Amino acid sequence: MLHAERLTIAVGTRTLCRELDLAVESGECWAVLGCNGSGKTTLLHALAGLAPAQAGRVSVAGKLLADYSRRSLRRTLGVLLQREDQEFWGTLADYVMLGRYPHARSLFGWDASDEEAAERAIFAFDLEPLAAQSYNTLSGGERQRARLAQLWTQNPRFMLLDEPLQHLDLRHQLQTLELVRAATRGEGKAALLVLHDLAFASRCDRVLMLYGDGRHAAGAAAELLQPERLENLYGCRVRAFGSGPDAHFLPVI
Repeated sequence: MLHAERLTIAVGTRTLCRELDLAVESGECWAVLGCNGSGKTTLLHALAGLAPAQAGRVSVAGKLLADYSRRSLRRTLGVLLQREDQEFWGTLADYVMLGRYPHARSLFGWDASDEEAAERAIFAFDLEPLAAQSYNTLSGGERQRARLAQLWTQNPRFMLLDEPLQHLDLRHQLQTLELVRAATRGEGKAALLVLHDLAFASRCDRVLMLYGDGRHAAGAAAELLQPERLENLYGCRVRAFGSGPDAHFLPVI
């Protein structure tokens, strides 16, 4: 379980989320929703131990983040950041293989199990034809799929994904979400995704809404993904079409 207790996050003098209690259980897929600047990325950084929270604490699998070594934490918790500022000069396959670093048994290279994990991830994200291509020559969508494949190669129990569908075409958006759902439902992992497309949020089990002023709401997707709640969250009128995992929501002009 990924557990946050009375977590408060802030940027400067702005309190974005106040005293959040959050329990993400194995087998669950969560969507994090909110306007730009509402604290979604800041929250993920706090949950991953990449940035300090104003108050509160975070534990993973019953152990506080501070009690993990960096390497052991990455065997349990994986993070897909929204931005990647560093360049990488190797091939796509080399880049994906970096996901095995927390599991490496030797300082002298990867073993067969590491290579197999990377090959499976490359195949899962339709990257086989690009495996030998320089990472720096990939398109934005191809890089995003390579970054996802690296996370799959890491094989963490809990995944924090900041806008994992950005830059992807429709087919690969659906493919990525299906892979996340298969990992949570079939393999007992847990995932928390920052999303902007409410059609994909409706396919998640639970939703966390951040209002950017300290307020938050968490609950079942079917309960929170309602026009009135979404209008309050986004500050615009919303119309719903369909229901359950097939629900779509459009802004009303």
